[in-house]
Amino acid sequence: MKTSTYRNPGSDSVLQQNGVKRVYYPEELVEEVRARNDIVDVISGYVTLKKKGSNYWGCCPFHNEKTPSFSVSSNKQMYYCFGCHASGNVYTFLMKYENDTFPEAVKILADRAGVKLPEVEETPEQKKKAGKRMRLLEVNKEAARYFYYMLRSPHGEVGMRYLTERKLTGETMHHFGLGYAGKNGEQVVQYLRKKGFTDEEIKDSGLAMFSEQRGLRSQFWNRVMFPIQDINHRVIGFGGRVMGDGEPKYLNSPETMIFDKRRNLYGLNFARTARTGNIILCEGYMDVIALHQAGFDNAVASLGTALTSGHANLLKRYTKEVYLTYDSDGAGIKAALRAIPILKEVGITTKIINMKPYKDPDEFMKNLGAEEFEKRIETARNSFLYEIDVLKAGFDMEDPEQKTAFYNQTARKLLEFGEALERDNYIQAVSREYFINYEDLRRLVNQLGSRYGVGETAAGGYAGRYGDSYRTGNTTGAVQNREVG
Repeated sequence: MKTSTYRNPGSDSVLQQNGVKRVYYPEELVEEVRARNDIVDVISGYVTLKKKGSNYWGCCPFHNEKTPSFSVSSNKQMYYCFGCHASGNVYTFLMKYENDTFPEAVKILADRAGVKLPEVEETPEQKKKAGKRMRLLEVNKEAARYFYYMLRSPHGEVGMRYLTERKLTGETMHHFGLGYAGKNGEQVVQYLRKKGFTDEEIKDSGLAMFSEQRGLRSQFWNRVMFPIQDINHRVIGFGGRVMGDGEPKYLNSPETMIFDKRRNLYGLNFARTARTGNIILCEGYMDVIALHQAGFDNAVASLGTALTSGHANLLKRYTKEVYLTYDSDGAGIKAALRAIPILKEVGITTKIINMKPYKDPDEFMKNLGAEEFEKRIETARNSFLYEIDVLKAGFDMEDPEQKTAFYNQTARKLLEFGEALERDNYIQAVSREYFINYEDLRRLVNQLGSRYGVGETAAGGYAGRYGDSYRTGNTTGAVQNREVG
């Protein structure tokens, strides 16, 4: 059987990984695996695609955009982005999106199609990369072990007192592997060195930074530590909550070879097997932990960053319905308004849980408990009506001019629904909820529709108390987390 270099279908270029041209899977087998994995089906698991003409279109997963410029051809079995010019076949998509090597992509697709693969030898470069990933995972695993035992030693008394005051049980602390980083950033580095890890490995894991004045030193010290795990329960990073009044209050690992905060969610390793049919999306680690402790083991949180399309596509693999429990303050409302269209874009239905009179799930659970929270889930607000609630809060409804402006902005929002039947259902709901005459509202929507059109862009420019900055805000986030805990 032939083992020549595998060529990208529809292209004369040789498919490479790290500059290595030779692929050790037989060409016939590689082609069989590709043929049995329709590119539209595979990419639909990551990106919401809509058919237009002969191709499928969606927002590119490789750069932030609002207008879909990512094209997938079923006939050619290729994809191309007219924005960032990313292109390729089903293999190159997985390699770019999942950061897989070529053999890893072949194996994933072979497993998906039920094709049995022979054992193959990796190239030296592939072995080196895989080996480094394993070493970084080992560094994090050993560091998590160190932090875990530090919390339970006399040195971790301040951290244990903090977590106990936050009403966490020993079982919950163990379940999430919570720990404590010592009083300085040198201890964990020394520990890892003794375990046989090099300074380069410790630095590349994101656990420490080098400076000429202090040498290699961890940025995590005097903090309660939250190990961040991938869906396979491997520690890929850490979050740390400072003890006392230091800044930043929360600190996350920087992005590394094994940690991408835009494509991971805290607690998803547990939530993905919860079998509740939905996922509760929170802002902070402590919110997730408090909910899990109360029995809501379908709770997750983003990692020091606003919700991204990567997060939404990750959630889409496990659920079609998300409940938002963002903080009830202004920043939390803005975060919810940003998240709603991102989740909608990938086909996820969103509802908003009312946390009032408390700020977040952690405070809510301490004061009202699990039974009341279950009731709040049952009465969670439809995301569109929530947006109208927020919009209304920006107007003085006693002022006729502002009241009219609210009606006009609401009608503009209703034009977002491209389907006439769905739009009419929401016109009825808004009419009922906000005591607006149905015929008057329907007439106003139709008038504005003839002026602006209908669909996702029809409501552009509406702004209430919180503006529409959530539509254009930065979703990449930062290492320093605004999370409250």
